[in-house]
Parts: sequence; C-alpha cells; structure tokens
Amino acid sequence: MTKKDLTKFKTPHTYAIIFVVVLLCWGLTFLIPAGKFSTHEVEYTDANGETASRTVLQAETFRYMHPLNTDFLASQLPALAQDQAKLEELDLDQEALGAFLKTDAKDWTQESLDELGLSDDVLYGLYGDQIYDQTVKLNKTAGVWGTEDFNGFGFLNYLFEGLVSGDKYGSAVGIVALLLVVGGSFGIIMATGAIDAGIYAVIDKTKGLERFALPILFYLFSLGGATFGMSEEVIPFSMVMVPFVIALGYDSIVAVTVTFVASQLGNAVSWMSPFSVAIAQGIAGIPVLSGAGFRLVCWLVVTGLGAAYTMVYAERIRKNPEKSVMYSSDNKFRTQLQEDDSARDFQVGHKLILLEMLLVLIWIVWGVMKKGYYIPEIASQFFVMGLVAGLTAVIFKLNNLGINDIASKFQSGAADLAGTAVVVGMAKGILIVLGGSDANSFSALNTILYSIGNALRGVPKTAAAIGMYAFQSCFNLVVTSNSGQAALTMPIMAPLADLVGVSRQIAVLAYQMGAGFMDAFTPVSASLIGVLGVAGIDWSKWAKFQIKMQGFFFLIGCIILIIAVAMNFQ
Repeated sequence: MTKKDLTKFKTPHTYAIIFVVVLLCWGLTFLIPAGKFSTHEVEYTDANGETASRTVLQAETFRYMHPLNTDFLASQLPALAQDQAKLEELDLDQEALGAFLKTDAKDWTQESLDELGLSDDVLYGLYGDQIYDQTVKLNKTAGVWGTEDFNGFGFLNYLFEGLVSGDKYGSAVGIVALLLVVGGSFGIIMATGAIDAGIYAVIDKTKGLERFALPILFYLFSLGGATFGMSEEVIPFSMVMVPFVIALGYDSIVAVTVTFVASQLGNAVSWMSPFSVAIAQGIAGIPVLSGAGFRLVCWLVVTGLGAAYTMVYAERIRKNPEKSVMYSSDNKFRTQLQEDDSARDFQVGHKLILLEMLLVLIWIVWGVMKKGYYIPEIASQFFVMGLVAGLTAVIFKLNNLGINDIASKFQSGAADLAGTAVVVGMAKGILIVLGGSDANSFSALNTILYSIGNALRGVPKTAAAIGMYAFQSCFNLVVTSNSGQAALTMPIMAPLADLVGVSRQIAVLAYQMGAGFMDAFTPVSASLIGVLGVAGIDWSKWAKFQIKMQGFFFLIGCIILIIAVAMNFQ
C-alpha cells in the first residue's frame, strides 16, 4: 500500500488565499466596532509648484459608530430651527425642519436627518459626540449574501462588487480593462515573432555582457518609480522583459524583480514622486520635495542593494535553472523561442514592429510625465501599438498572419490575463468587506487606523519611527494606493510625530518606505497582480520568494530610519 507523503504541502491557489483573507476580514468586523473621521480639504504645493488640494481626515474627529441619541437631538433641534443665521449658513430649510420636529423623535434615523441636510458630520460639528448614545458601540458587518438592492451587501458578493468598484481611472474597473487591452495587444505582438527575433538579435550582439543587463534594468525601472511613480506602466514593459530575461538564462521571478520590484523600491525612497512623497509632504505641512538630498542618497544605496540581492538569486538560477520554482512554468517561454524558427531571422518587418513599440513606449512615458496620461490613455496607446504591429505583420507576411489571425491573437492574449483580472477584483473585495477606505464612512478599517495611532504615543523616538514604518507596511496590505494611503494616514502620523519627538519628515519617510516596499508583495496591488499575470507567476509562489526580500527591505528601512532619527532629518 502506497503511503502519502504528508510532509509535502501543496501551495494554495491565489483565489483560495484571497477567499480565506476575505473570511478573516469579515470576522474582524464582528470584533472591531466601526469608526469614522470628519474630513476637510487641504491645499499644498505639488511637485510642479502649483497649488493642489486633497481631501484628508481630521484626526481629532474620530468617533465610534453609536445609535443616535434622539432625546438629545429633540432638545436641541428646536433652537436650531429658530436660528435664522445658522439655518442659512448650513443651507437648511426652516419649514422642512419644523415639520420634521413634529414627528416622534423615537422614529428619527440618520437617513431621515440626511434628507434635511443634517448629516452626521453637520450634527457632530454642531453638538459633538453628544448626538450619540455612547453606551453602545456598533459594528458595521456585511451579511452573508446580498446586494445593495436586496438585503444589503453580503461578503459572498465580494468578487462582483470588487470587479465593478472604482472607475476607469483606477482599481478595479480601470485596471481590469487595462489588463485585457494590454493582454490582447501583446497577444498580437507576440504572434508576429518580433520580440523573439529581437531577443535573439540582442543576445547575439551582447554575448558575455548578459550579467550587466540586470543591474542596468534594475536602476532604470527604479528611476521610473522614483521620478513619476511608475507602477501600472510596468505591466506592458513586462510583456517584453519576461521572455528577454528568461532567454538570458534566468527565470520569470528575476524578470518581475528587475521591473516591478525595482520600480516600487524607487518609489519607496523617491525624492520627487508626485503621487507619494509630494502628496504626503503637502498633507504633513512641510515643504514639498524637501529633504531631497538625503532621499537621493537613500535611492542610490537602496537601489544598489536591491540590485545586488537580485543578482545573487539570479546567478544561482542561471547556474542551475531547475532550482527555480518557476522552471516548469517558464518552459512555455523557452519552448516558444526554440520552436519559432523565424525568430532566428531578424526581418525588416520585425525591426519595424520593435521600432513602433519603442516609439509608443516613449509616447507613454512622455504622456505620463508631461501630460498626466493615466489608465485610459495608456490602454488606448497600447491598443494602437497592437493594431499597428498586427497590420505590419500582415503587410510583411510575418508568420503568415492574416486579419482573422490578428483578431484571434488579440482574443487569446486578453484571455491569458482574464484570470489575473479576476484577482484584481477579488483583492478589491477585501477592502469592501472591511467597510472601504473612505475616512468619512463608518468602517472597521478606520478604527484600526485610529487605534494604531494611539498605540504609538509615548514610545521612544526610534521605536516610534520604526513603529510608524511597520504600521504603514501593514496598512499597505489593504490600501495600496500611494496617494490614498497618504490621505488616510498622514493626518494622524504627522501630529503623532510631533508628540513622540521626531520630525514630520521622518513620518513621511516611514510612510514612503512602508507603502513602496510592501507594494511589491501585497496581493491587493492590482499592478503587481497584473505583472505576475503577464509572467505566469501564481502569487503564492511569488510570496515564497518575496517574503525573504521583504525582510531584507524592512531591515534596510529600519537602518535608514535609525540614521534619520540620529541626524534629526528635517
């Protein structure tokens, strides 16, 4: 009788991991009472020297979710109804309010008060926490099944709600659409054989110099992250870099590391990213882009250390490719290169397609940096790239492709990334189950944010700085938007820095590194999941590699913060 080897653990599928996380988050909402903050608009000078605004929370306005104290409101609102100046200031209808006051106070709800213009924030601003029955703390917990129209949101609907959340400018709808368009476009490009032919041509011309390619690529992508917050933009680049790096003798993990991880590392110690450090400094009330000298030194050192770490792993794989957990999966890229005989013949059509790709990539970088192009524009640009490449292949008869073949390759390319698009929606669903990331809506996430801020009060300077860093790292597991994380956390972390005796510049640095480094690990990052989908890497396998690298990054971050505290970085 054959015995099962119980020592072998089968890695769970990414879908299964996310579902377990959803269950855990749902369970947390039963234990953690919901809370919220009031918000307001703050103005700051952006990286271009122009005045910008951002909606941020007011740390001192946190309150738990309580039932309404209708008796208190019934005693106060009649006076408000007679205060003509206040009614005009709040834009309230005196007649409607008077009619409302004639109803039974026991039947009053926040929804009925909202209809009058007396929102929770308005009432809190007028009367403080006396509007609540503070003897009871309420939880905001999703049901098991349901929708907004029927029984309210249920956690089993996390996938659909996650997929349709947001808009075309972000996760999840925008990222899902971008993945499908980019996947379809590169399905066409890969079918032309241009990338394979280009890879062989580069390898033939640079024999003996392969080892220099990885550090150069690492620094280039890190520079992209440091200067313009490169993230979603890495997805299409990875379409080219994955087969190229594998052809050099490495694996797909190395390809993702020298592209996406490098970009997030650059973002973590950026001196000028308009989407992270500029916003965080503006919210913290310190000069935008100040402290650039120290951050620039950090970028050079940290990027060098990151490249060195990558090279150690890469050389181990190059010497023994079978040690890679992706060895079997990467065979599809190796097989494609070996079986495509036309790839050995670098034709005029191939060269034109690669030139067109280069021009579109330059167009994208220019658009992002100079015109503010984002997801809709990038998706459109890559559709143009795929379309022109397909027409070029038809004209030059590359791989005997016809019009129907181009359409079919677009379909199969989009299908290849459909599974990844589902992960994006699932990951977004985690945030929805926790109540969302809106500081002005009651949620368990807001209570967690407030509690961590309080826990760091009164600890030594260095410990407080590292605590802020650890908190920002954990917070990024749920909220991956750099600007969103800054808006949620910096209004709490900046004054907290004053209380524990460290500069607000250090609080911003802790935010940067926590958000940047962890973006290369968290399964909630739509950009990471997109890049992993392109490379054919399941997140669970990626996590096994990345967890060690995250430990390395966290150690580097702690050392940087210790130095920053010692030198009183301002």
